[in-house]
Amino acid sequence: MGGASHGEEQLPGLVRPPGVPSDAIVRVIRVPPESEGMRLDVFLPTQLRNTSRTRARSIIDDTAYSPEGRKLRHNDRVRGEDRVVLWRLPFEEQDSPRELVVLFEDDHLLVIDKPPLMAVHPTARHHHSTVVKVLSKSRPGQYLSLIHRIDRETSGLLLVAKTPEADRAFKRKLEDRTTAAARGSALELVKDYLAITWGTPAGGMFDQPLEPDLENPLRVKMRIATQGGLDARTEVSVLESRGGYALSRCRLHTGRQHQIRVHLAASGTPIVGDKLYGPDERMLARAADGELTPGDLVRLELPRHALHAHRYHLTHAVTGEPLELESPLAEDLQLFWDTRVSSRSAPSPGGSSEGTSSG
Repeated sequence: MGGASHGEEQLPGLVRPPGVPSDAIVRVIRVPPESEGMRLDVFLPTQLRNTSRTRARSIIDDTAYSPEGRKLRHNDRVRGEDRVVLWRLPFEEQDSPRELVVLFEDDHLLVIDKPPLMAVHPTARHHHSTVVKVLSKSRPGQYLSLIHRIDRETSGLLLVAKTPEADRAFKRKLEDRTTAAARGSALELVKDYLAITWGTPAGGMFDQPLEPDLENPLRVKMRIATQGGLDARTEVSVLESRGGYALSRCRLHTGRQHQIRVHLAASGTPIVGDKLYGPDERMLARAADGELTPGDLVRLELPRHALHAHRYHLTHAVTGEPLELESPLAEDLQLFWDTRVSSRSAPSPGGSSEGTSSG
């Protein structure tokens, strides 16, 4: 699939259409030769993650232009090496920018407690209330670089470097962890997550390589590899079971995309609220389009997946001091867990009696 470049300066001669405000977010998408002849509303979902054809038509109607500023229509046919320009208004989140809770800080490192449903980087959908934007606003002029990322829906620990040297040193430590895991060496960086699942997973080491699910139209989905794949190991310890749900500690021995979610779903115990690996993967696109149905919400039980970055144990990459970083289980997940009762019969994945797949 063709790549996308962001920024007006990356396409010389780009014309801003009349009426498009100066703070619009511009995205330039190249049409690869293999997409020649496709309708624009068919082509665009191949380039925009989690976007249905219905949503793509709306985006085209509101934002799609040629580089010369000509309005494009949803039934236009694209040509190889064409450029499609999206001029999108900054998405105004319902939640205003907020202060972030700082769990640890020194001259090199900032550790924050990321709230759920907060993106780390600005996107067309989430522009103001993001970790990067909030930190930049509260610390103007300070060097800040994310050492790693966690999903928008995941809450908990997030490490931010305050100097270029610290950024390189901590990222090297993360890379060394993956190498050590491949050799079977002891973990020098321990990352524990808490997950609430439908059903109780088997404890122990989940040693199942992962690969991108290239057959899936959502583009972001991972799956258990049929052969080869990326080494992926998650150590699962069940802390407690209540009425068909379980609270587990998931220790990462590798750091693959969606690793915990894939491993738990593959075992038949997906994470509560997971729109991609839970009862119906189509919920992810519906959520992105703002089209989740009341039935979807009942099946999901939570508006986000119940995964929390809970505890990291590591050696400070600059000072060498041991660090024990901990974020308590997020309030929404704690409330959900506290309201589970041991007498409740076990639900099917997704909290529905419809016999849906666990994804």
